[in-house]
Amino acid sequence: MEQRRIGIEQEFFLVDEEGAPSDRADEFLARCRETAGEEGLSPEGFVGEVSWSMVEINTLPARTVADLAAAYLASLDLALRAGQELGVRLYPLSTYPLPVDPVLRSGPEYEFQARTIGHGRFLHAARCTGVHLHFELPEGTLDPDAVISPGAPAAALEELLNLYNLATALDPALVALTRACPFYEGKAPGLAARTAYYRGSALLGCEGLYTHLPEVGDLRPYARSARELVERQLAGYEAWLEAMDRARVERRLFFEAGGNVLKASWNPVRLNQHGTVELRAIDGNYPEVVLAVAALVHGTASRVRRDGLTVDPGDLARAFEVEGDRLRVPGFEYLGGSLFYAAATEGVENPEVSAYLDSVFEFVASEGWESRYLAALRNPEGHYRTTEAGILSALPRIVHLSTDEGLRLVREACDELEEQVSSLSQAA
Repeated sequence: MEQRRIGIEQEFFLVDEEGAPSDRADEFLARCRETAGEEGLSPEGFVGEVSWSMVEINTLPARTVADLAAAYLASLDLALRAGQELGVRLYPLSTYPLPVDPVLRSGPEYEFQARTIGHGRFLHAARCTGVHLHFELPEGTLDPDAVISPGAPAAALEELLNLYNLATALDPALVALTRACPFYEGKAPGLAARTAYYRGSALLGCEGLYTHLPEVGDLRPYARSARELVERQLAGYEAWLEAMDRARVERRLFFEAGGNVLKASWNPVRLNQHGTVELRAIDGNYPEVVLAVAALVHGTASRVRRDGLTVDPGDLARAFEVEGDRLRVPGFEYLGGSLFYAAATEGVENPEVSAYLDSVFEFVASEGWESRYLAALRNPEGHYRTTEAGILSALPRIVHLSTDEGLRLVREACDELEEQVSSLSQAA
């Protein structure tokens, strides 16, 4: 069996020594690219993001989690050294905890989005950071304009459908396990803040980025066939173009920025024009969590492929369960409804979420898959742990965060990032 590759993109806030946002992204990125060229890393892996105080670090795809971890940590180490030279730091967690008015980049890619969604609502994108995992599909499966290449063989379409549906089934797990910063604009909303304000789920009652455009920003149902997947992608594309029309934004701006059918999607599970299924539901987080989640998802996908399993959603299913050549997973009404709601509110403490997570870990554990990475997600007794819970234990009963508390939280998160990159690099 050919081993599929996996890649990571991670967004970070750039902050100064006190923990306040720094708009020196381009200066920082130039230093990273210069150093990357000297050290044999890819300069293209260090890119700008939606605001001047955000950056993105991309890792070249790798065939094993161990190889991915080595490349990921090397890129982070380089970025941290570049930041030290300039007097700036990387804050890795999912939301900046204090009120902030980000300065957006003025490039065409962001202009058409901000004008279509509305500038005030689009600021949510500059207050949240995430991690995107890319899982490789057989070469030639996807087409940026037709969604699926006309000549894609049946085996490739079967693999695409399985991976898309598996990624959908894992969405509440990623939401619950990767909850990072509990504060947004100085307040603790008591739910997964980035998920609520970036995804904009109406179920959570938040006026987020994509609340009124669920076709392009929310989790979509399982696909029963490759044709249905194409039809849904085309429907989302039309919904986006119609939203641009309503906002009186010229469609040409979308196409001039490289827009196509696949790029009109910011959903938690996305078909990427680079030939991957992209999982976008992961909170910006520490390296231990990022690598643990990568191992977890890579392990589930690898077992499905190795054992020739078909991912089969069922209305009565509440967890992952193998039955013959099928992997039963929760039906979408439950998965995208009460299970997602529980993952985004109570999180891992909810009994249904915990039981669902147990089933995912059991599915992977039968492989003995990368247990040294997975250990970051739960303790030896089997209790799940999250970055968010660790922060709240140190700041009990705080609803409104003071400036001093918020800046201290940012600095401590920067410290933890640097310590983990150092320790994980030495252990690799």
